[in-house]
Amino acid sequence: MTDESATESTKLGKYKSLQIASGLGGILGSGCIVGLSATITVFKDYLHMTPVQVGVVSSVLTFAIGFGSLFGGRIADRIGRIRVYNYINFIYAIGTLLMAFAPNYGTLIVAAVILGLTSGTELPVSLAVMSRDAPNEGISNKLVSSHQIYWHFGQFISYLVTFFLSTTGILSARVVFIFLTIIALVSACMRTFSKTLAQIHAEGEARIEANAKLNNVDVAENKVSVTKVLFGKYKKTFLFSLIGIGVYYVAWNLLANTWGQFQTYLLSVNIPNPAHRQTFATGIGLVLLCVATIMSVIFTQISASKMRKPLFYLGGAMQVVAMAIMAIGIRLGSGSLWFIVAGLAMFNIFNSFAGEAMYKVWTQNSFPATIRASVQGFINGFSRICCALFAIITPSLVAPEHIGATAWGFFAIMLVSFIAGVIMINTEDSRDSVVDKA
Repeated sequence: MTDESATESTKLGKYKSLQIASGLGGILGSGCIVGLSATITVFKDYLHMTPVQVGVVSSVLTFAIGFGSLFGGRIADRIGRIRVYNYINFIYAIGTLLMAFAPNYGTLIVAAVILGLTSGTELPVSLAVMSRDAPNEGISNKLVSSHQIYWHFGQFISYLVTFFLSTTGILSARVVFIFLTIIALVSACMRTFSKTLAQIHAEGEARIEANAKLNNVDVAENKVSVTKVLFGKYKKTFLFSLIGIGVYYVAWNLLANTWGQFQTYLLSVNIPNPAHRQTFATGIGLVLLCVATIMSVIFTQISASKMRKPLFYLGGAMQVVAMAIMAIGIRLGSGSLWFIVAGLAMFNIFNSFAGEAMYKVWTQNSFPATIRASVQGFINGFSRICCALFAIITPSLVAPEHIGATAWGFFAIMLVSFIAGVIMINTEDSRDSVVDKA
């Protein structure tokens, strides 16, 4: 392929509308997690919640996301991915409205369940639709990796609102979730009524049918045969991919989810002056997310290039170093808050090269299109359940008296993720060739 044709193959053109419609779902996914994380103390005061109730709301959201990921992709494969893709965010909007105007603790729980189930389903379905509809691997990688930019933007907006409205009480929470309601409705309407998207979906379906005829395969019979694919002719490759990507992502996500849910809490409990805790913690969060978003943009530009592999090594290694800096700095004792900030900063700078964006690319490239939503849903769901269980003990682990030992635990988890990632990125070519045959 010439350089010119390679450039043409990654130009989005009309697929920009698919990128935006799916990316808005990324804003919703991160927005509900960070939005609740950044406003949970506001809800606590407004609804007079106990510390146990605070923990339950966060855990319910995470468990619901896991449940939605585990079963949402599978259900979407059965009833139609495009149907779920089009309508899921209408239901999400109901959850955000309930969250914004929750009059009591019970309503807050119901809202968390709705948001978790819909956002958990949204992610694997959106990524599978983008990957399926893309006309080639270059555009697919660009679409999938760009989803992370929108994910960071959802986090950024949630932190931005709570930072500037940190002294307004429940108003800050309402503004965050009303904003998410608007995004959900825009996304759902765009997906449902856009003629361009309908054409893209039809062309994607036509390509699948053409490939099926070429390979003498019945599309209807093979649409959701996950077990058949995983344990079929190429089971060694697909099971290897499932386990390897799973280990990589679960380990990485334990840390990423911890920062997503408890970064504000982690910083707050380690800030000596209580008068400035919320403002300082959310302000630091804003700065870190700005950096992470910029790095995601850079990753999107190189996701289909030869630079992806060396930057993965750099990103993975530096995240391990980030946790080591945090652990060593806390051990030294003096100015431990700034070592925590330094560790978080490095993690945010480099996780775009070796984090969720790479995981999304791998899951879309390592399995046939017919089972991608189901496989990614399973990995997402299992990961979220692990994160939900971990979240139960996280507040205790990040308390000042325990954060030193916890930081070394984070270092070990990050090292496991990096090792699994190195194995996966060095077997990309062999796995891609099997997917082409399957």
